[in-house]
Amino acid sequence: MVEPAIRIDDKRRGAFVDKVSELLPAGGNLDLCLTCGLCSAGCPASGLEDMNPRKLLRMAALGLDEEIASTPWVWMCTMCFRCKEVCPMQVDIPALVYELRAGWPRDKKPKGIIGSCDQGLRTQGASAVGISSDDFRFVVDDVLEEIHETQPGFEDLQAPIDKEGAYFFFNQNSREPVKEPEEMAPLWKILHRAGVDWTYGSTGWGAENYCMFAAEDEHWREILDKQVLGVKNLGCKSWVNIECGHSFYSIWAGLQRFGMDTGGVDFDHIVNWYARWIREGRLTPSSEWNKDLKLRFTVQDPCMAVRKSMGDAFAEELRFVVKACVGEENFVDMFPNRSNNYCCGGGGGFLQSGFKDARLAYGRVKAGQIKATRADYVITPCHNCHAQIEELSEHYKGGWRTVNLWSILCLSLGMLAENERAYFGPELAEVWLPKT
Repeated sequence: MVEPAIRIDDKRRGAFVDKVSELLPAGGNLDLCLTCGLCSAGCPASGLEDMNPRKLLRMAALGLDEEIASTPWVWMCTMCFRCKEVCPMQVDIPALVYELRAGWPRDKKPKGIIGSCDQGLRTQGASAVGISSDDFRFVVDDVLEEIHETQPGFEDLQAPIDKEGAYFFFNQNSREPVKEPEEMAPLWKILHRAGVDWTYGSTGWGAENYCMFAAEDEHWREILDKQVLGVKNLGCKSWVNIECGHSFYSIWAGLQRFGMDTGGVDFDHIVNWYARWIREGRLTPSSEWNKDLKLRFTVQDPCMAVRKSMGDAFAEELRFVVKACVGEENFVDMFPNRSNNYCCGGGGGFLQSGFKDARLAYGRVKAGQIKATRADYVITPCHNCHAQIEELSEHYKGGWRTVNLWSILCLSLGMLAENERAYFGPELAEVWLPKT
């Protein structure tokens, strides 16, 4: 079926054509664009709402501001940077999408994204689900108490909050304390085994920042201000974000975007620290548990932590840790991978946007990638990737299970308790259980 034509007045010129020109690299010329389609060919969102990156860009260049300012496609594009990576002119289409999102009236933006943004603004801890710092402390203490009483060898396990002078400040995604508190324990055990001096903070402990997805700079910065304040208040030397792609990027990019000063505190991703501690001998994972099982594992490259920020260096560290835990012979990569991997469709606020059918359609490419690996498990060091890829397995009948990296690392260290295996299959229910 032929698409209906859009009539263009010769005198029509929109404001976004100037915005597109600003997104070209030095010396770039939009008139030289060959409309090659590389951006659209590699985009899983192409075709949703009858839109794709090339079409959006050309409509902007033609001055069709009204049309592009109202398309819901901007909430289906995850701004994963894959189009920007392949563009021979390096046009920053994700930045254009961000500007289009910013132009939507707040009451017309997806309620899920705005609701999460508002919760982060409202709470001292910057929690996107609205859990107070007092409730967070209660949950942490409750989980710790149960571990102390039921898991021999961990009677002195700690999860400090507001420990002044601790070397590391850790953020925590709100999903765990609210929905699955036992999932916090593997991380605590890893930090305990590595001998890490660390703390959460009652101010800015929440890792998320959905105001970034809402394209609201003022609110993005307001939440980031809380997180920075939490680090500074406690006098920590290093700031670590846990296994969450968007929360890492919201801090990493926000610090640069707003020129914020952390007072000399380093900021990094927990996966990089896993790798360092393994190389230093502070963590000694073993893949012996998988020697006979021969379970196949693959890994998702979070766009926010790989393509959009740290690049292939981070992807290599991720694989180093995974292979140390499951055995190199039991690891199989998706294709393509690393910085060229496809976005799963969980990021960019898509999970909170309300466009479920479109999100699952977007994920078809990722489901095909995973099926091709014949992996039993997909390791996802990112909360949004985890939720999306788990749902894709069910929707596309993929049969794989989706797990956090900290669960596999903790298993390979012989520390993962029976109640900390919610995402495992029955074949791993009793493998390398700690002695009681």
